[in-house]
Amino acid sequence: MVKKIFSSESVSPGHPDKICDQISDAVLDALLRADKYSRVACEVMAKNSVIVVAGEVNSTGYVDLESIIKKVCQRIGYTNQNAGFDMNHFSVINMLSSQSSDIAQGVSQAKKKNQGAGDQGLMFGYATTETKDYMPMAHSLANQLMQKHHQYILEKKYDWLGPDAKPQVALIYEDHKPIGIHNVVLSTQHTEAIQHNELVEIIKNELIRPVLPENLISDTTEFFINPTGRFIIGGPMADCGLTGRKIIVDSYGGMARHGGGCFSGKDPSKVDRSAAYCARYIAKHIVAAGLASRCEVQLAYAIGRADPTSMRIETFGTSQHDEVILEKMVRQIFPLTPYQIIDQLELLQPIYQKTATFGHFGRDECHFPWERLDRLERIQNFIG
Repeated sequence: MVKKIFSSESVSPGHPDKICDQISDAVLDALLRADKYSRVACEVMAKNSVIVVAGEVNSTGYVDLESIIKKVCQRIGYTNQNAGFDMNHFSVINMLSSQSSDIAQGVSQAKKKNQGAGDQGLMFGYATTETKDYMPMAHSLANQLMQKHHQYILEKKYDWLGPDAKPQVALIYEDHKPIGIHNVVLSTQHTEAIQHNELVEIIKNELIRPVLPENLISDTTEFFINPTGRFIIGGPMADCGLTGRKIIVDSYGGMARHGGGCFSGKDPSKVDRSAAYCARYIAKHIVAAGLASRCEVQLAYAIGRADPTSMRIETFGTSQHDEVILEKMVRQIFPLTPYQIIDQLELLQPIYQKTATFGHFGRDECHFPWERLDRLERIQNFIG
């Protein structure tokens, strides 16, 4: 068998792009709490101590941007100026305006079943048997590394550890199954109080190794920890952050295709978000039902139209069932119009800030509606 290597990355909540995603989704959640039919497209840019919030909003609700941003930064761990950027020292530029009437006309009838898509586009969902949460293993491990890193930040376990970090996990595959870890890369922000060699040992033994499956680590597994030797300046002081610039981190770590539209800051009338969640919901059911060991679902929409303009199911040769039959099953069993998706997946809830870190999928602890497996019996009845 030919062995292949596949790498996947994640980023910490303190990464500048992720700061922006979290602020965008915190604004969305605040508006949904006040008016569940809010129309929101909120984009954020962060550089140095300036936060620019821009986009289009139609809502009866109101948001206090400074309060929201302060709470987001506190939750991340930017609580003092040692990191260069913190919750008490920033300025806000507010560039939110009303949604275009040309866009709004297709989705303004939010309570009607013929509600159209908020924009054209194509979305992908993916599932695999590689992990118990039906996610690609390399991406799942990268996210777990960042969850542990963030836990250490919140616990203040190491006073030298900073909020900004990025991991990368490379797995060795044989016959589409992970059989080993080729290498792990992890760069983390830190203060001057730690020497490089000491940081490497602590991160390797206290953070990385407890997350990785021991049976996949070998003598040839390589670890690259802060490979430049220094990462003092991080967050928006080091790089400009933007909403929606980590779409592969947000989805499947590169293992599946991506339509290009980001999720954060968008209300569920935007199919960039809601249809991507639905596609994951469908793919996960197909794999969990035992119909395939890998599945990718594509949905495509036109602005103002309710039904998808096309659908494609790809099982990569892992299913005994014709993909045409699977498509017919999906059309009969699953929600596909914006109204159906929003209604049946309960997407008018203020649940989105949680999605802005550690990925939007495979998060069973968050109880996201699109991760439920509540249609397995209907699938078995259709197939059986």
